[in-house]
Amino acid sequence: MPSPSSRPGAAPANHDRSSALRDAAADTERHVARGGWDQPMRMFALVPTALLAEREPSMSEQLASADPEGFTSVEQDGLPTSTNVESVLARVAWPAEVAGVALALERMVVPPEAERDLPSDPDAATEALSGHPGRRDVRLLVAVERTGSSICLLRQREHDSDDAVAVGADLAPGLVHALFSTLQDD
Repeated sequence: MPSPSSRPGAAPANHDRSSALRDAAADTERHVARGGWDQPMRMFALVPTALLAEREPSMSEQLASADPEGFTSVEQDGLPTSTNVESVLARVAWPAEVAGVALALERMVVPPEAERDLPSDPDAATEALSGHPGRRDVRLLVAVERTGSSICLLRQREHDSDDAVAVGADLAPGLVHALFSTLQDD
């Protein structure tokens, strides 16, 4: 298991299994948000907190208030810098101890009409979209579990507060699928 740079889940001790992923994703999203905007893509292994406490006794103080039935996110250092998420994820595999994975990345969202008549050069197209008055910057955190459960959280730069984060299961279906594929044994 990688050396942990972790965020223990802060869920109450008596929550059901279905909330463990949601709690870990929300805690991880808040952790990423504290770093501000214009961050590179960040990836986290979601490890059962009880297993992490057992295998990493040096973290016992940090994990003392965490729900042992929940997940602790362990940030993965040394992630390649790339705008092609699919190429990064195609090279990722997880050991059996990792129950899930979370990925945080920032994106620019524009209205559909902004994509009409874009230059064919990718750099010129990006520049044109970046300058569009309808552009919105968002941070997406997608978390998936080996069982197939998933959750997506979306924070807008324009409404950057913990109580304005949108939550849904289908905000980024392609990314959910790509992350889930990293957990499969091929």
